[in-house]
Amino acid sequence: MTTDVHYVDNARPRPADTDSAPDDAATLQALAQQHLIMHFTPAAAYDETPPTVMVSGEGCWLTDASGKRYLDALAGLFCVNVGYSHGAEIGAAVQEQLARLPYYTNWGYAHPPAVKLAAKVASLAPGNLRRVFLTSGGSESNEAAVKLIRQYHQARGDHARTKFIARRVSYHGTSYAALSLNGMTSFRKTFEPLMHGVRHVSNTKRYKRPAEETEEQFTALLLQELETLIIQEGPDTMAGVFVEPLQNAGGSLTPPNGYAAGVRKLCDKYGLLLVADEVICGFGRLGEWFGSTRYGLEPDIITFAKGVSSAHAPIGGMITTDAVIDTVLAGSQGMYLHGLTFGGHPAACAAALANIEVMEREDIIGHVRRTEDYFRQKLSTLLPHPLVGDLRGDGFHYSLELVTDKVGREWAAQPASTDFVAQHLGPALVAEGILCRAAVDHEGTPLIQFSPPLVFDRHHIDWLTDKVRLVLDRCATAAGLTR
Repeated sequence: MTTDVHYVDNARPRPADTDSAPDDAATLQALAQQHLIMHFTPAAAYDETPPTVMVSGEGCWLTDASGKRYLDALAGLFCVNVGYSHGAEIGAAVQEQLARLPYYTNWGYAHPPAVKLAAKVASLAPGNLRRVFLTSGGSESNEAAVKLIRQYHQARGDHARTKFIARRVSYHGTSYAALSLNGMTSFRKTFEPLMHGVRHVSNTKRYKRPAEETEEQFTALLLQELETLIIQEGPDTMAGVFVEPLQNAGGSLTPPNGYAAGVRKLCDKYGLLLVADEVICGFGRLGEWFGSTRYGLEPDIITFAKGVSSAHAPIGGMITTDAVIDTVLAGSQGMYLHGLTFGGHPAACAAALANIEVMEREDIIGHVRRTEDYFRQKLSTLLPHPLVGDLRGDGFHYSLELVTDKVGREWAAQPASTDFVAQHLGPALVAEGILCRAAVDHEGTPLIQFSPPLVFDRHHIDWLTDKVRLVLDRCATAAGLTR
């Protein structure tokens, strides 16, 4: 006779009975520390300072489990474009779809929400972009674009075209190919070697450039660098270029005049496909359905996510032209060799369609256009502050770059910029009820980034600006940076 032996690991706490656990802040924080692996979260959150637990939202405001309110000046992760008051309406569309057809695949089949969403997105896209492939998010969308471009060149007999160009400090996602495209070395190096053949060129940051350099000279320099790299690598080996219309990482970097047209011209000259990563820029962030329209960028492919559903459901996608996808479909494989179980999920498509309906009904893009000048004007009142060196951005996406030496345009004092952000700036912003991005860029200077819900109004802008000024004053004093 055998006896089953059950081993119990008494060194670890047993999982809590979560069904009966109370929803108080302390209990939720303890459960998070024990069981939830959080994204890009320092180790201290698991055993020292517990994470804040958000429980509700309304308009542009969030409330945590302890009852504290925060102004969300980052729209979650650049994604809750319609704010937090349309969940019931969008949720009703999801519920109706789940009752009718909770799931079916787009592998060889279609269903009404995916068909309608593809048609709607195509109607909003610029130029002749009208063919839509649906994914579950931004990284997946950029993965899809890489694979489509590789197949496109193979179908044309250009099998050597396997290399891609992106920009320094750019962010395109965390999956394999998307991470390879990233120009953020700190994100890449732990996981290298990554996808072979990705090269990086300068981004469009003007701050810290020579004072006598004109915008036209800066544009010429950037385009010359891009063309030189293409020639150096061999034009017949180059597959595509990835750019964000407004580059998020590095702090709201906008393109100089002539840059978008120049990149398009070089891609045409050397046979590369141009991808606009609009995971953040799309669906109203820059006062257009797509940021490419604002800057005159004419991509062969647009990738999107985030704002298409205002993050009410995980969905993204890729938009391309008839010429690109038809070339792939006519190739030796006879199909686009890519698929995702949850890409174009019926419920997620229903959420996206409902979100776009809200955006159109409430004229949210018009609101961004009418309000962006006021937003910039109010943030500009922070420029005289001793710690503010630069303000940049467009639409509802702005960044402040902080310096201690305005003449040298650098952080040249103690504490070090990383310590200033970690010990002073970040905690002070949260303490004042501001949710935004406080970080240190690749050049060692602190950034404060704002990318709020697109329903942000003048009252929110006034409140935010006043609070940020107060935070900067307090942080300068606490860090010993006042004179």
